[in-house]
Amino acid sequence: MSANARLDSPSYHENITPILDVLRDAFAGLSGHALEVGSGAGQHVVDFARAFPDITWWPTDVDPHHLNSIAAWRESASLPNLQAPVRLDAGQADWGLGQSDRPPADGFAVMVCINVTHISPWATTEGLMKGAGHYLIPGGLLYLYGPYSRDRTHTAPSNQRFDQYLRTQNPEWGVRDIADIETLGREHGLSLQSVIDMPVNNFSIILERMPADRA
Repeated sequence: MSANARLDSPSYHENITPILDVLRDAFAGLSGHALEVGSGAGQHVVDFARAFPDITWWPTDVDPHHLNSIAAWRESASLPNLQAPVRLDAGQADWGLGQSDRPPADGFAVMVCINVTHISPWATTEGLMKGAGHYLIPGGLLYLYGPYSRDRTHTAPSNQRFDQYLRTQNPEWGVRDIADIETLGREHGLSLQSVIDMPVNNFSIILERMPADRA
């Protein structure tokens, strides 16, 4: 894989340090498998694999250019706990897990999704929550990062402008409200654990897969 395939995401350089600060607390002591939905250029997942060597990381994306970039960053990093990227569309009913050369279907300790929910149809977020409710082990964590509104109100004028811009690009896109994330998660057995203010008017949202007797 050519190094030229490695894409460079400006947002990665802005957010990787604060994200890792949150995840070091949230993922402390965890082991097992982690699925990243929408890995983009692939820079985040390399740092995640480096920071959490006891977790096996599975990057995914729907864009072939992103998949090539992830593969190139993975080859450059040469980390034993970072798997090859696979195509996955969270909005599809069947994620194809457990098949040859794809992530396992017997449960993840962690799922991560960064800067996806606002630049995809709501059906993608619905699929993500359904998948997390199905594939996370009890007590497993779903981590979301990006811009969100609170109580139907944008947290900054820039987020309101960004939301309007997104909807002009695609009417199915837009900044989501945290209450809708919490409600949708609860429908799939996920409990909202924390909402953390992040730089540049973003949020970290952590949901936990509840045991079957509590879901």
